[in-house]
Amino acid sequence: MKRALLLLALLLPSAAILAADTYSFGVLPQRSAVLTAEYWNPILDYVSRKAGVDLKLKIARTGTESSAAVMRGEYDFIYSNHIFRPEIVPQGYQVILRPREDAIKGQIVTLEDSPILKLEDLNGREIGFPSKSAFVGYTVPMDHLLRSGIRFTPVFGGNQEGIMGQLRAGKVLAAGVNNLVMQSYAARVGIRYRVLWESPPYNNLPIAVHPRVPKAVVLAVRNAFAGMNDDAEGVRVLASSADVIHQKPPFGFLPGNQGDYRNNLEFYRHTVVKDIE
Repeated sequence: MKRALLLLALLLPSAAILAADTYSFGVLPQRSAVLTAEYWNPILDYVSRKAGVDLKLKIARTGTESSAAVMRGEYDFIYSNHIFRPEIVPQGYQVILRPREDAIKGQIVTLEDSPILKLEDLNGREIGFPSKSAFVGYTVPMDHLLRSGIRFTPVFGGNQEGIMGQLRAGKVLAAGVNNLVMQSYAARVGIRYRVLWESPPYNNLPIAVHPRVPKAVVLAVRNAFAGMNDDAEGVRVLASSADVIHQKPPFGFLPGNQGDYRNNLEFYRHTVVKDIE
């Protein structure tokens, strides 16, 4: 009997062993903390159960604070594209998953009834941005504005939906945004907007892991995320979370690697923006 139990223990997956540890899962705060938690907690609960690990959601107050935490290596897993910034690359975060969603683009937008019809109309005006750490919401559009010679005053909203709220309230005439976040925000709050400029596409935010996390844990988490679309419960969780933020399909994640984000790294090598926080 003892021998049979020992054999069974050897054959069982290592989930029970992996579950002894808790791993932080940082999420770039594009939306409010409440919306971010409503979206991610059901997904992380599913992945934790399937992978046999304990993933705990961590959200910084602003994009800048999130970026600083990533730079210090505070998160075990991270959903963010800040890992490609030159000062963060040495931490060694490696991409393990990429979203099935469409690629993201930086946009400069204004409300549909705004008098601003083209970028040149923003000369001498205020333009809103999420934070100086936002890739497609700040660095990409700022690079274009500087190269275009447009003079303006930047205003910051803390995160993507923070500056979108200021745009909606008329506190800024235009804003640099992530096109997919803007699209879902506009659908949720019922506003119409005009795109003044749009960047080339970049793969949407990846899930990456710090090199200190054991390989067995990384593989278990990666497989659990990637398998959500092949599991009825996983599909329900993804659809339910998407409904919270009015996210359009496709949902879920695919296995990914650093090479999928080559153009992010290339952009940082050539940008004229020098005040990235």
